[in-house]
Amino acid sequence: MIERYSRPEMARIWEPRNRFQRWLDVELLACEAWNKLGKVPKASLDNIRKKAAFDIQRIDEIERTVKHDVIAFLTSVAEFVGPDSRYIHMGLTSSDILDTSLALLLREAADLIIKDINALLLVLKRKAFEHKDTVMMGRSHGIHAAPVTFGLKMALWYDEMKRNLGRMKRAKDTISCGKLSGAVGTFSSIDPFVEEYVLKKLGLKPENVATQVVHRDRHAEFFSTLAIVATSIEKFAVEIRHLQRTEVLEAEEPFTKGQKGSSAMPHKRNPVLSENLTGLARLIRGYSVSAMENIPLWHERDISHSSVERVIAPDATILLDFMLVRATGLIDGLVVYPENMKRNMERLKGVVFSQKVLLKLVQKGATREDAYSLVQRNAMKVWEGKGDFKTLLLKDKEVTKSLSKKDIEGCFDIRPYLKNVGYIFKRTFGGV
Repeated sequence: MIERYSRPEMARIWEPRNRFQRWLDVELLACEAWNKLGKVPKASLDNIRKKAAFDIQRIDEIERTVKHDVIAFLTSVAEFVGPDSRYIHMGLTSSDILDTSLALLLREAADLIIKDINALLLVLKRKAFEHKDTVMMGRSHGIHAAPVTFGLKMALWYDEMKRNLGRMKRAKDTISCGKLSGAVGTFSSIDPFVEEYVLKKLGLKPENVATQVVHRDRHAEFFSTLAIVATSIEKFAVEIRHLQRTEVLEAEEPFTKGQKGSSAMPHKRNPVLSENLTGLARLIRGYSVSAMENIPLWHERDISHSSVERVIAPDATILLDFMLVRATGLIDGLVVYPENMKRNMERLKGVVFSQKVLLKLVQKGATREDAYSLVQRNAMKVWEGKGDFKTLLLKDKEVTKSLSKKDIEGCFDIRPYLKNVGYIFKRTFGGV
């Protein structure tokens, strides 16, 4: 999964070298803090800083024997440092290193995702203004309802992604939390100054009551946010899939030169990008459930969460990065068919203006119930193929008793449906 969907920037975060380097960063800062407390000699600190390194193959080799990744890492580092390595990991427990470094990795991943969201927002804004006045059929329950514009659809997606940007920034803040409070989190073998010093240097906040871990409700919030962002993308993708259906064909994924849609049917142009995004969103939602199930741990902690996070942390962030980049390219290259939109609007021969007729009858004194009955009976005739809506209304004596020809024809004016598009755009994008 990681190799297939990764981009270099996001994949690099989860590579062993970067992960072990974050472990080492935390350990070295802890040594600095102990030095300031007079517990690590300056010469030893200098030696540690000069020689501290690790060998990934050696870590793997050691771990096969000790069955403990942090111990294997520390042993490898000690082989580089020598006797002064006794000061490394002093007073700490494995979770101090693992959870604090995980916060750094997730924060790094969040920065890339935030960058991706901003790129998608730019494309959505441009598409919204490009099609601000491109009239199309608005649908409810998948059925023709009332006219809208394609630009409004893009504005809607923009507004939702803007909320997702805020969610992602909050999730980044929530996850930017570490701990160096030792076994079961009581600072029994470590001075609280060490935690304060290290976390300040790393730009993290402390877990006030840590037990032996940073609590997993933080991680659940982070992965739930990834799931919401992914599901918004799925929402957009499902709409594109509907708009590309042969019977609709109002918008279509870009179909590049040499692309083939089907091994059996050469005519096919399938919404494969959107379908791919739909499927990947299901995975990320599943990861969010796994993150929630990590919240309840035994007593001060167990490690049932660890195996889960080794999968979902790289996979979810890599997949969402991929989804955002794919969605940005898809929407940027989306082919829009205004003529088809107009043709589809005309398929039901004017019944989409039924609300305007209803309101005009009420305005002229009819009860809502009577007006609804008059309008509906003519609309149903159109559904049955017995004429167009305007003509039927003009022939209905009960309708023309209340409405003049001018009144009826005025109900078929598209402009009232679009008069507040500018207001919605100003509310969404500001005074641009």
